[in-house]
Amino acid sequence: MSEETDAQNVSESLHKVRQVEFEAALEAALNCASPNDVMKLIPYSGFIGAQASVVDGRARYWLDARVSNIGNPSLPAIHGGVIGGFLELSVLVELLFCLETSAFPKVIDFSLDYLRPARYQTLYAHCQILRQGKQVVNAAATAWQDDIKTPVATARGHFLIH
Repeated sequence: MSEETDAQNVSESLHKVRQVEFEAALEAALNCASPNDVMKLIPYSGFIGAQASVVDGRARYWLDARVSNIGNPSLPAIHGGVIGGFLELSVLVELLFCLETSAFPKVIDFSLDYLRPARYQTLYAHCQILRQGKQVVNAAATAWQDDIKTPVATARGHFLIH
């Protein structure tokens, strides 16, 4: 065997180990019925400061104000990429939390509409699974700050599940 084949085999083995570890951690988080425990499995959530809880029977996601998330310091406003990442992350956690799947959903497409600047304060989001097929799920997310009726961004996406 060549060194390249050995490296590929090691990489595949490591991926399988990580998948088994992730599935075990996901099962434990789901047993606690906490979307925040699911959120903590994704390192990016800690990087941007995203959290989740159950409010009135549905998951609510939020992003506390952090200086590192500011994109326009003159307003100041949260960076659009952080908003997009937060909404995508929230939808992925929603899918993991609500659907009976142990495999991480894969993004097929994801589109965002930025409706107004997100000021330097807590950003909230909720998600909705619009349609679930055998392999593809369509979901949406809305982000707001002061009033849910005046969203700062909305998103829609399709995800491959197994």
